[in-house]
This record gives sequence, structure tokens and C-alpha cells, in this order.
Amino acid sequence: MNPIILGIESSCDDTSAAIIKGDTILSNVIAGQKVHEEYGGVVPELASRAHQQNIIPVVHKAMKDAKVTPEEISAVAFTRGPGLMGSLLVGTSFAKGFALARKIPLIEVNHLQAHVLAHFIQESDSKHEVPEFPFLCLLVSGGNSQIVLVKDHLEMEIIGQTIDDAAGEAFDKCAKVMGLPYPGGPLIDQFSKDGNPDAFQFSKPRIADFDYSFSGLKTSFLYFLRDHIKKEPDFIENNKNDLCASLQKTIVDILMDKLIAASKKTGIKEIALAGGVSANSGLRQAFVDGREKYGWNIYIPEFSYTTDNAAMIAITGLFKFRKQEFVGQEVAPYARMGI
Repeated sequence: MNPIILGIESSCDDTSAAIIKGDTILSNVIAGQKVHEEYGGVVPELASRAHQQNIIPVVHKAMKDAKVTPEEISAVAFTRGPGLMGSLLVGTSFAKGFALARKIPLIEVNHLQAHVLAHFIQESDSKHEVPEFPFLCLLVSGGNSQIVLVKDHLEMEIIGQTIDDAAGEAFDKCAKVMGLPYPGGPLIDQFSKDGNPDAFQFSKPRIADFDYSFSGLKTSFLYFLRDHIKKEPDFIENNKNDLCASLQKTIVDILMDKLIAASKKTGIKEIALAGGVSANSGLRQAFVDGREKYGWNIYIPEFSYTTDNAAMIAITGLFKFRKQEFVGQEVAPYARMGI
């Protein structure tokens, strides 16, 4: 009999709950927080307050959509970290209370592992192919840029990662410099579709092995705009599409160059993409190009599983449930965790 797992995700500014039966998702509810838009970024205290308001309605809707009662739930999986401590505390406390009240197992989940394992979520109306082990996963989000060697569902090794800013952070900070509202990454992607990706050239870092760096790009982009605005005050507005396209191409090239190198060195051609930045159209196209040029088998997640969501927490909880990897009520969240 397939276990029914309730997943809880509250690592940043999205409150999410999901129900999964076996590997088939039954519901995945996400409540966002628009309160942060006027501040140009997530405000931790406001995020934790919003989670407290959202957590019960979101879980209730997830169970209602899945047509599942509390008595039918086999275990509760929750994000233990990494993330914002105040936000994590809300999800952790709710999960502990629910598990204690129902006398069911409690499962901690690493948020980064969950992004990778989102590829194993199946939907009831269609089955999709999943990566074969071992595979490489490019995990890119606002807080992380990593190349992960995935040996098994719960056995992963980071073989490359950013030494400073993440790719998503670079997108958002460069967008802010251009005067675009938060979050700026999706807007850069949108404007880039009407721009020339070769209009402007931006510097690419030279970092050893498979590690990344995006702080230099951010700085050079700032100085580039400053110098051109001195000559042409309306430079950004007059070249917005080309600027976005050129910036996006530079970031995607940096990400892909390391991934290609990692694939060649390891000989692995099972290549997956995960994290919030995996919604970027330029990065998705680069994966398609990689399949044609290097013979990769590529795995790109559905848009609904790219950003923070509880479905990925629930599927990770399933694999841990099968191995009986449970935690006690003394468990506490961690703001920083390795994969």
C-alpha cells in the first residue's frame, strides 16, 4: 500500500502544502507573499508573519484538493533548511504539532535535495521519464548555484558551487540596477525575448574546477551602465531588451560552460535542471542545445515544480519514509545546511 505523505514547505516567502500518494502528486498548494515587492526583496520578519497566517488554510486546501482526511496521512515531511529561520520555524512547528496529534512519523527534508528530487514527481494523468543514476543536476536559484552529482535518491555530492552570489541573485540585482521591480529575474527573461543577445559583452569569471562566481559580473554590469548613462541618460530605456538579452546570455553561458565541463570529465550524459532559475527560457533552450550537441538525456522540470513548493518536499519525504528515516519532536530547523 502506497503511503500518503503531507509535505510542508516554508523556507522563504512561499507557504506551500502538498499531498502525495506513492510518487503521484494529489495536490500542491502555494500561497505567495506580495508584501515584499515594495521593499525590493524578501523581508524575513514579514515573511514569517505571513507564513503564520497562511499555513493552516494552505494545508486545509491541500487535503481538500487531494480528497484526503488527516486520518489517512501516513507521515509529515517538512523543510528543515536551508532558509530563513523565522519562516522555517513556522513550517517546522506546524509539522511537529500535526505529527504529534496524529501519532505519525515526522520526516525532515533538505530543501536543496528536494529541488533535485522534484524530477521524480509523477502526475496521475501522465507518466514522465525520470533520470537514471548517476546523473548531474544543475541546481540554480536565488540562493544557490550548484552542480550536483546524484548517485541515488538520498545520496548526492556537490562537485561545483558558487563562491559568492548565486545566478538568481545576479539576475535580481542586475534587474534592480536597471530599475526593474522585484523579482527582476522573470522580467529580464521576458524582455530578452525581443533583444539581441550579442549586442553587449560582459565579463565572465575564471574560476577553477566546476565552481561559479557571479559577483564580478554584477559589478561589471553596474559600471557598464554607469559609464553609458553618463553619455546617454536614457541608455537603459533605449536598450532595455538588448541589455536583458545580453545579460541573460552571459549568465547562461557561465552556468553551461561548467556543466559541459563536468559532463565531459565524469562521462555522465544524464543531465537534469532544478531550482527557481530553471524556469528561465534561455537556460531551458541551452539544455535543449546540449542534448543535440553532446547527446545528453535532459530532464527539465514542469514550471510548477521549479520554484519553492511542497510537492518536492513530499516526494523526498516518500524516499525517506521507505527507509524509515524519521526524526523526533526535538528536531530544530537550520538556516544553513549542505546538501
